[in-house]
Amino acid sequence: MLLLHSPSVVRHAFYETFLHVHIVLAIIAIVTVWIHLKTLPQQVLILGVIVIWVFERTARVAILIRHNVGRGGTKAEVEALAGEAIRVTLRMARPWKFRAGQHLYLYLPSVGMWTSHPFTIAWSQEEQDLTSEKLPTDTLDVLARRKTTMSLIIRRRTGFTDSLWKKAENAPDGRFFTNALVEGPYGAADSYESYGHVMLFAAGVGITHAVPHARQLVGGYANNTCATRKVVLVWILQSPEHLEWIRPWMTEILAMEKRRDCLRILLFVTRPKSTKEIHSPSASVQMFPGKPDVGALISAEQAKQVGAMAVSVCGTGGLGDDVRRAVRERCEKTTIDFYEESFTW
Repeated sequence: MLLLHSPSVVRHAFYETFLHVHIVLAIIAIVTVWIHLKTLPQQVLILGVIVIWVFERTARVAILIRHNVGRGGTKAEVEALAGEAIRVTLRMARPWKFRAGQHLYLYLPSVGMWTSHPFTIAWSQEEQDLTSEKLPTDTLDVLARRKTTMSLIIRRRTGFTDSLWKKAENAPDGRFFTNALVEGPYGAADSYESYGHVMLFAAGVGITHAVPHARQLVGGYANNTCATRKVVLVWILQSPEHLEWIRPWMTEILAMEKRRDCLRILLFVTRPKSTKEIHSPSASVQMFPGKPDVGALISAEQAKQVGAMAVSVCGTGGLGDDVRRAVRERCEKTTIDFYEESFTW
């Protein structure tokens, strides 16, 4: 059974089915081994496994309650976007600390019942909680009234994401509000602040990994709190319509102090409807048709490299292979470190 439902193709095509079958089979395996070891001293090992599993599940439930219950609970605004994508804006019940590169597990009971799904956090900020009619009286009260908002970009696939997109698409104004539970954030956040030169490659929804890093590095450059002097963001997208996925956040980044001195954005549109859609807003934000020559882009930056260079990629497996190969072929000329973030199990 494990051989039939665990291959990557099956996991990605039928995630919910894989998840539930995996849990059921794990329970069956533990029960049958327990019965098999009846009256034997080794049975205590199975008891240890059960205790650890119960503790882990109990801890996760406690974390969910702690972060999402009270102060009105965690709310989600779900919006359908062009290109069959969904933007989910989470208004957390309690403040959260988030670092670029981390992810969370999202529960939307009205759509996915008890199932959770991992997503990269594309944006996070603090907002004033306006739900209370009372005015804040001191600094501690002001801090207590802050609400953390976290935003996700989710591409429509099958199962949960398909149901989520259909519900948003059919809702008035293409959006709806619902209760949510959020677990995390998880993951050791990558930091590129010690590199003088950083290249961020992204394809499609992989831009959710690059945007927080771009904001962090531009802010660090302006405040002189990081070593980074040059940042190049390369985003490969199918249509200019997909720019709407991150437009509000990118507008904020482009308005940051000293942004023009350190950040350059290269957009490659692979399926433009016409050449009229391809136009570069400025010298620091350029748009091109087709796919990029990854090796040529890295070589161009390597020729004017500032300090050590970090090259990050998040997107399709093909793009990851291309960037990895290009870095490997050039890593002996200068100091280059390669980082890959993949949306997979």
